Amino acid sequence: MADELIKVPDIGGAEGAEVVEVLVSPGEAIDVEQGLVVIESDKASMEIPAPTEGVVSELRVAVGDSVSEGDVILALATESGVGADDTPANAELEVLDSSLQDDQGTTEHVMTLSAMTDGATVIDVVIPDLGSDEGADLVEMLVPVGGQVEEGDSLVLLESDKASMEVPAPAAGTVTAWLLEAGAAVKEGAVIARLAINGAPTAASIEDARLETHAVAAPSAPRVAERGAERAAGSSDPDTVYAGPAVRKLAREFGIALSQVKGTGARGRILKEDLQQHVAQILVAEPSSGGAALPVISEQDFARFGAITKTDRSRVDKVTANNMVRSWLNVPHVTQFDDADISDMERFRKDLINEAADRGVRLTPLPFILKACAVALREHPKLKSSLADGGETLVMKHYCHIGMAVDTPAGLMVPVLRDVDKKSIWELAAETAACAERAREKKLRPDDMQGGVFTVSSLGAIGGRGFTPIINAPEVAILGVGRAAVQPVWDGEVFRPQTLLPLALSYDHRVVNGGDGGRFFTELTSLLGDVKRMVM
Repeated sequence: MADELIKVPDIGGAEGAEVVEVLVSPGEAIDVEQGLVVIESDKASMEIPAPTEGVVSELRVAVGDSVSEGDVILALATESGVGADDTPANAELEVLDSSLQDDQGTTEHVMTLSAMTDGATVIDVVIPDLGSDEGADLVEMLVPVGGQVEEGDSLVLLESDKASMEVPAPAAGTVTAWLLEAGAAVKEGAVIARLAINGAPTAASIEDARLETHAVAAPSAPRVAERGAERAAGSSDPDTVYAGPAVRKLAREFGIALSQVKGTGARGRILKEDLQQHVAQILVAEPSSGGAALPVISEQDFARFGAITKTDRSRVDKVTANNMVRSWLNVPHVTQFDDADISDMERFRKDLINEAADRGVRLTPLPFILKACAVALREHPKLKSSLADGGETLVMKHYCHIGMAVDTPAGLMVPVLRDVDKKSIWELAAETAACAERAREKKLRPDDMQGGVFTVSSLGAIGGRGFTPIINAPEVAILGVGRAAVQPVWDGEVFRPQTLLPLALSYDHRVVNGGDGGRFFTELTSLLGDVKRMVM
C-alpha cells in the first residue's frame, strides 16, 4: 500500500479557510466519497470527500487550522500506489479537451444552442459535474424569470449531503424560463433554465463560455459556496442561516426551519447536534401530540369492536409517563445484563429470619441489593453523577441517596432512601418497608422523591426474569432486578444448583461507556455473591 496525499480542492478562490471539523481518525478505514474534513471560509463551506478508499495513515490538519487550495489535509494508504502528486499535470486539461470535442449538442455540454429569437441566442443551462453520481437537491432559484445576470452570477443553489454549490451563469443575459422547481432532485446534465444572450455570439465566444463552465464543473475543482459571510446565525430569514449542507438536508427531513435553531459551532454555525437537540426539545415540549417530528398514533373508536369502559388516569400515572418519554427521547440508553449468584446471600438472609422477626422487620433481598449498589457506586462514582450546563459539565456527587421504585394503586412512585452507604442492613430493611407503605398510602412528600443518584427497580416479587429499565433522569443509571431462580451452574466438575438473580443495568451512554458499566456490574455481582464484602 502507498500513501496518497489528499489536498484541499478549489473552493471558489477562498483563501485561509478554517478546518471546523475532522471526520476521520488515523487508522480508520474509509470508503470512496466518505467525508474527511469540513472546511469553511467567508465564501465557502464544504465537506471534502475521499477520492478513493483506503486507510487514514496520518492527519496533517486539526480543528482550527487555516488551509488554502492545495494544502495537504491527510495521507491515505491505498492499494493503487498512485498518490495525488502522481497525477499528470495536464490531466484536467485532457478531460476538458475531450468534452469540448463533442459538438453534437448533447447535455454533456454546459450550454447548447436551442433557438435564435429577436437577435438573441437562447441557451440551455444544465447541471455541471457534481463530483458524485448521487446528485443533489435544487433548493433555491436565485434569479427570477426575466432577471438579468452577468457572466458568473449565481443562478441556483444546489445541496447534497456533501456540499452546497451555486451554479453560475455561463454568460450575461436574461433568464427566460425555469424548467425545474425548487425541491427537485437533479444530476449532471439536467437542463434547469434557459438564458437569452443579447446579440449573436461568435463561435469563439461560445467555445470560451463552454470552457469557462467546464472549468467550474471539473471534478478537481468543485465550486461550493454558502455565502458564509452574509449568513448570520439566528437570522429570521431561513436563507441566511449559517449551516452546512448535511445539516440542511437533515433539517429538511425533520421538517425543521433552521432559522429557529441556535448554532453552537464556529461563527454561529448550526451543527447536527444543535438540530438534534432542537428536535428533542420540541418532543419534550409537546409530549401529548407526539412531538413535531414524530407521527401521532391515530385515535380509534374502540366501542365499534365491543363493550369498553373509560377510566381517567391518575396524576402520578401521567407524570410518570411524561418523565419516561422525556428520558427515552433525550438520553441514549444502553442496557447490560448479568446474573448474580446470591446463593450465599440467600442462606445468610434465611439464617436471620428469626432475628428479623424479633426486630419487627421483614428482611427481603432488597436491603442487600441497595447496600451492594452503594458500595459499588463508591468505587465507581461516575454512575451516580449527572450532566449539567447543557452537557458541558459533569457533576460528581459525594452522597449516596438511592431511589427504589414502588408499585402503588395510583401508579409507579420512587421514594429516595438517604445515605444508603452509611446504613446497616437492618436500618435499610426498616426504611424500605416504611417508604413502600407511605407510597401506597399516598403519604410521600415531594422531598421524599428527590435527590436520588441511582435507582433500583425490582420486579422479582411481581414476576418476570428481566426487563430494560428506563433511566430516571437526571440520574445516569438504573438497576433492574428480575426474579431469582435456582439453576444448574457448572463448577468445573459437576453442575451444582445455585440461586441466580438476573440484573439489567441501563445507563446514559453520554456519561457511562461500556467499560464503566462492565466494571460496575462486575463489582456489584461480586458483592452480592459475598455478603461480607458489603460491610468491609
